[in-house]
Order: sequence, then C-alpha cells, then structure tokens
Amino acid sequence: MIVPMKKVSIIILENKKAETLKKLRKLGLIHIEISEKSGDRLNELHEQVSLLENGIFITDEQVKKNVMKKSKSDLDALDAARNIASLIEEKKTCQSEQIALNAEMQRLKEWGEVDPDKIKALAEKGVDISLYEIPKSEYDKLGESVKTLSLCKTKSIVRCLLINLGMEGEDDIIESLNTYRVELPKTSTYEIKQKIAGYSDRINAIDDMIASYSCYTESMKKEIKTIEKEIEFEVYSTGMAEEKLSANGKRNVSISYFTGYIEAENLDKLKQAASKNSWGLIVEDPTEEDNVPTKLKNNKFISLIYPLTDFLGTVPGYFEYDISGWFLFFILIFFGIIFGDGGYGLVVLTAAAAMIVKSLISKKKIQPTFLLIGLFGISTVLWGTFTCTWFGISTNHLPQWLKSLSIPVFSNVYADKVWHPFWTNGQAGLTTAQNLQIFCFTLALIQLTVAHILSILRNRRSFKMLGDIGSILQLIGMYYVVLSLVVNSEVFSFGLAISGIPIGIVSIACVGIGFCLSFVFSNYEDSIIKSILTSLTNIVSVLLGVVNVFSDIVSYIRLWAVGLAGSAISATVNELAGPLLGHFMFMILAIVLLIFGHGLNMILNVLSVIVHGIRLNTLEFSSHLDMSWSGHKFAPFKE
Repeated sequence: MIVPMKKVSIIILENKKAETLKKLRKLGLIHIEISEKSGDRLNELHEQVSLLENGIFITDEQVKKNVMKKSKSDLDALDAARNIASLIEEKKTCQSEQIALNAEMQRLKEWGEVDPDKIKALAEKGVDISLYEIPKSEYDKLGESVKTLSLCKTKSIVRCLLINLGMEGEDDIIESLNTYRVELPKTSTYEIKQKIAGYSDRINAIDDMIASYSCYTESMKKEIKTIEKEIEFEVYSTGMAEEKLSANGKRNVSISYFTGYIEAENLDKLKQAASKNSWGLIVEDPTEEDNVPTKLKNNKFISLIYPLTDFLGTVPGYFEYDISGWFLFFILIFFGIIFGDGGYGLVVLTAAAAMIVKSLISKKKIQPTFLLIGLFGISTVLWGTFTCTWFGISTNHLPQWLKSLSIPVFSNVYADKVWHPFWTNGQAGLTTAQNLQIFCFTLALIQLTVAHILSILRNRRSFKMLGDIGSILQLIGMYYVVLSLVVNSEVFSFGLAISGIPIGIVSIACVGIGFCLSFVFSNYEDSIIKSILTSLTNIVSVLLGVVNVFSDIVSYIRLWAVGLAGSAISATVNELAGPLLGHFMFMILAIVLLIFGHGLNMILNVLSVIVHGIRLNTLEFSSHLDMSWSGHKFAPFKE
C-alpha cells in the first residue's frame, strides 16, 4: 500500500532557522520540499564533495596500476583530497610539457643530434649555418650560387646545411628560401631527451604519491557523507521562504516557513514537537497538484520486489497504484518462462541458497535480494518441470520419472503431438508450441484485466468505472481475435459456436460494446456530454486504442519467443560439445564449451527478463492502469 501522507507547513522566527532544522533533523519525520538556492557556502560545500569524489576516483584508478603504498600522517580527508588534486595538476603540466617536447623531437628526428649553442658559436666565428628542407626541384635550381652541404636526399626533398658566405646576391636567394628553413630548437636535442626522461620520472613519482593516499579512501567517503548532510542542512536553511510582518505600528518581525510531507500516523508526534517549540503548524490533505512523495508499505513477502524496483528506479506517484504484489506475482511467472530451463533454475536456486547460507554463517541479515533470486530460481525450476526442459538436453535422454512430472500440453515430450479441442471433432488441432502461445495470451488477458479491475475499484463511485468495464470487454473480445489470427484460425474460427453460443460473433460484439462504453465513460468527470466531447476531440487516439488492445495482448508472445530462443541456444551448445565428450583428449574443451555456452545463455536470459519481462509490468500493465511512474521516494530529513 501507499502510506497516507499529510501536507504540513511550519512557520518559525527567522533567527530560529538553524535551531529548528536541528530539532527537525533529530525528529526525522518530515520530507521537506525546498528548491536549492545558490550561495557561497553551498558552492563551497559542493566543491568539497567534488574534490573528495575526484580524489577517491583518482586514487582507486592509480592503485590498480601501481603497488599500493600506505602512508600514515595527520592529514584529514579534505587535505588529502587537495594534495591529490594538486598532484594531478602537476601531472597534467608534466604531461603537457612532455607532449610538447616529444613533438619537438619528432620535428627534428631526421636531423640527428642538433645543438643550437654550437651553431651560434660557429656564427660568432663567421660561419653562418642554417638548416633547410628544400624540395628537390628547388634545390637543383640553386646550382653554385649558394654553398650547401647535403645531408640527406629523397625523391622529393633534400635536407641540407646552407652556409652564408656573404657573397653578392646570396642574401636574396637565401631570403627566397625562408619558407624551407628549419627553426632551431631552444635547447639541444640531448637536453630535450633529458627533460623528457625527467618528466617521465616525475610522472611515475606522482603516480606513486597518488597511490600512497589510498589509505585515505574510506575517510574521504565518510567526509563526503558528512558534507552531504551539511549541504542538505544548508539547502533547507537557505531555501526557506521569508516574510516580514508588522502589526499596530510595532517593529517588523521576520519569519521563515517551509512546506513538507509527513506520514499521517506520525502527525501527532509533529504536533507535540510544534507545541513544545512554539512552531506555527498548518496541516492539509495533499491534492493532485502537490508533489507528494511516495512511501510503500507491504508485508515481508511482497517487499521482496523492492530490490528490483529500486534497481529500476520505478516509483509510483502518490495518487497512483501500488502494484508491488502484482509486479512480484507476474515477474516470477515471466522470469520462469523466459529462462525456461529447469537446469538453469537449479543453478539460480543454488546461487541464492549459497548466499543465504553464507549470511547465516556470518550471522548477517539475509538480504531480500537473495530471497528474490531464490524465488526466481524456484519459478524457473517449476516451468522447466512443466515443459520438461533441462539444460537443453533432448527428452530422449531424460529419465522417465522426470518426463512424467511435465504437463503434457506444454511438455517437449509431446512436441510432435497434435491436441484436438472437443469442439473441433478431430478436424483441427493445436501443437505444443501453440498451447504455449495460448498460455502467454491468457496471461495477457489476466494481467490486463486485473489492471482494469483495480481501476474499477478506485472509480466504483463514478460512472468512469463503466469505461473500465468497456476495456475489459474489449480485452475479452480481442483475446479471441488474437487466438484466431495468431494461433490457429481453424480451431478458433469466427464461425465457431459452442453449445449454440456463437463464440466468434460474441467476441466481436464484446469489442464493439466495450469500445462504446470506453468512448462514452473513459473521460467521465462530472458530465457524460463532456466525456463524449473529450472522446470526439481525441477521436484518433480513441480509435487507435482498439488497435493498442490487440497489440498489447500480442506483445505477450515475446515470453514464448524469447524462451524458445534460449532453449535453441542451449540445445546448440549441447550439440557442439556432445561429440567432444566422447574423447578423453577433448573432455576439458567440451566442459569449457558447455560452461561458457550455457553461462552466456543465462546472461542473455537475464537481459531478456529486464528488456521483456519487466516491460510487460512497467509498460503494458501500467498503461492499462494509467500509471506513469511519476513518483519520488519519501525521504525524511533526518540524522
């Protein structure tokens, strides 16, 4: 159930904000709704959190690359994070300088060792030498007009030293060659190599120093939690609305106030605290315009679904439905069908049992996640038993007692048999695959009908419930249409009549009558005329609604299709590994292939459950409930 909430507004003196927030945090009952405001203190706290998070990340990454060196000192977490940030900045500078020097070495690599000081010394003695990279065609044109010393020639370029002897006309020629002149480095290439090596040594030393701060990781994490609490406090303090009041000419009084939400059952505790501390308190019932947080409260069994919904981040709105029980019920069925293999179920169940036993041995609380995984394993084992599917092994190689546990109409043991419903007189029949398809479509009918029954219960005092009754009629009628069009048109023909009842005609009539009821009453608020006008305004979406009913039912065939794909993969793995098991030399290879193949198939099945199984709950089922999962969790302000 969704826990009932009350909307509360607390009014205090402006100079009592900090004191009041401390008392409210100790009380730990109110979910405060305040938008964060900027401020120097808040900015400073956010920067500290960012600094600490960066320190943790950088340290963890560096420890993976280096031998961890723990150091002991009196530094606090923030100082350690600042030191790490400083080291990172220095490392970036070193890397930047190193990149620039490597680029310089790359530019000069064809010239060997270059020392600009020696070239300058020669110039002072009257030997003016410059480095040039001249296209071969241009170099050939120089002739004897310029003195050069060729160092390297290729098909396209000539690297040479040009010696300026001060001859007549030489300056003009040299000036025309400026484009090809190679700029001398600021220092010798030997010194550049030394600097590069020095930067490498410093970078390695910095990495070791960063790794040495790994002993501060836990304290930095604790400091983040502490600062986040301070941020929360500062947000509420700065985010409160303020007013100045004056009466009868007396001095102005500054007050602050805020709005929040509290569980209805805890309202008396808040009233007592307000009376004791002289707080102004206004209590209201939330409306649909309010951003009311959601708190779910169910029994221990239904609460097992919470780890999954928390992982998905799905929270129903306060005025929506708590479908936790239905979610758990159907996801267990979907999981079993999608995994579809009793052997895989035993693996899942064994893993869950191992985690539970480990918790019991260590005297720790058993996590709900372990119990949920165990339920998934049981569901898969049951479905594998019903269909006689065990690690993709052919039914010909399974023991008879295992085959006898299966349900014949669903069992792979009878995959080639045709089942003849009584109304066909043996003229038409259904295969095992078609029986499984019918089961999936029946699940769709049940789940989607449950959605509209829940809506009927909510709208039982309004004509709007007739719209949900219309939706149920459409589901029933469309269910038969799906069986006819998708499963078997001979067995489920539109001309079928059982005991004088024309099933096909009745199904079409259900769709038509249901559409009319939905058209008239689905948008009902206080007037049938307004409801009809609203439907006329949205006539395209209303007409498409009938198509959506068909597609929603058909979409449940994904359960059978994905399960079939998983069975095919497991069978293929067995076929590949089977011949190798007969040879001792290839036994290990066969075992590796089996473990890898079936392990990969199980991983794909997990993804399929997330993509397909969960979708049917959070999309198809929820859309028939008009749920948008727009809620956010109830998070009281507490220590």
